[in-house]
Amino acid sequence: MTFYQRASALLLIAVAMSLGLPAAGSRQSSEQTQFVAPVMMDLPDYLRPVTDPAFGTIFTRITKPGVLGNGVACGNKYCSHRYSSAQAWNSDQSLLVITNGCSGGMCFFDGHTYAPLFRRARSTECEWHPQNADLMICVQGRQVSTWAPRTNREDVLFVSTEYHDFHFGPGKGNPSRDGDRIAVRAVRKNGDAVVFAYDLKQRRKFPDIDLEHIGGTNGTCSISPLGTNILCLQEITSGIEQGFIFSVEGTLLQRWMEHHRPGHGDMTVDDDGSEVYVGISKSDPDKYQVIKRRLSDGRVTPLVKYGEAMHASLRALDRPGWVFLTYGGDPDEISAHPDWAPYAQEVIALRIDGSGDVRRIAQTRSTQLDYRSESHASPSPDGSQVIWSSNWGVPGGPVYDFVSRVDWPEESTLNRKEIVTNGLH
Repeated sequence: MTFYQRASALLLIAVAMSLGLPAAGSRQSSEQTQFVAPVMMDLPDYLRPVTDPAFGTIFTRITKPGVLGNGVACGNKYCSHRYSSAQAWNSDQSLLVITNGCSGGMCFFDGHTYAPLFRRARSTECEWHPQNADLMICVQGRQVSTWAPRTNREDVLFVSTEYHDFHFGPGKGNPSRDGDRIAVRAVRKNGDAVVFAYDLKQRRKFPDIDLEHIGGTNGTCSISPLGTNILCLQEITSGIEQGFIFSVEGTLLQRWMEHHRPGHGDMTVDDDGSEVYVGISKSDPDKYQVIKRRLSDGRVTPLVKYGEAMHASLRALDRPGWVFLTYGGDPDEISAHPDWAPYAQEVIALRIDGSGDVRRIAQTRSTQLDYRSESHASPSPDGSQVIWSSNWGVPGGPVYDFVSRVDWPEESTLNRKEIVTNGLH
């Protein structure tokens, strides 16, 4: 950060304090959070760090339409990371991948300076290996492989003649947090849809889980963080998406009957060692609240009251206990409802222990027009960087990617608050 940027940040912090606004991504309890109106700001120049006038955080626009250099080019409509629950950075944060709107495949950037490095002509479903910074795990056609983007070397681990149409999710699948296991959705020769766990280290395929017997249409399946369960989201009847949790051996452990309770979320391991899914509920009794739900028994804990949360990401694997939330909504409407969660067009980090601790990271300034204009915030593995998208208030205009920096003070786990439910239940 330059002297000018540091001085500007300090000035903004002083102004924020005088106005009662949160400063520089500071931590707040739920009782302290208040609505902060969008602060007008010109579109930042490409690769020039600026300060968010609302929260004092430093952020950078990292994409723009056209040629960026080193074979990397962006489309005119959008150029962004893939999704909120997809890891954009590799495990050591030396590389950052952009897939939406990257001309001709996958575009790779320096993970800290965001300078364009190289492009790979590849359309395979690939996700970063959570432990090996050199590798991505890829699923396509009839095979599972690991692939090193820098060298373009691919090692095929599993090829099948009994199945086809392999998918990593699709779209919302992640490896286990040790990188050993994934869930593969596939189609048998007879046309039946199945999902199975695959262990990359042992090169072992687990038994098929027949998705046809559930009924409806499968949306996506993913291995759980500890690699012991598979979560599948299934649209049983039109507009009703239920959750099914299986052991990797195929035993049905849980069926969440309510629609999207939760959805648009991500999985992690909670403080007590249990696997949980955190997302947005679309069913009573916690409709449009952010909730976490335990995979083992379905127990629900509300985390944030009614609001406009759109997506949840737990990709900060090295900073467990925090979910990164993308909020949309009309600021005028939200400011008129003091009983709602006070976030509009904003990215926040929320502790999932029920304490209500929040870090306010960015105002996205994105006018919600379509799926591509949604911000889909996703953190780096250590949570020090958060990538998000915005059309910068221009409906139908280009959608750019931005990265915000987040400072995390050291804290002792001995001083963490006891788990509470914030008065929500």
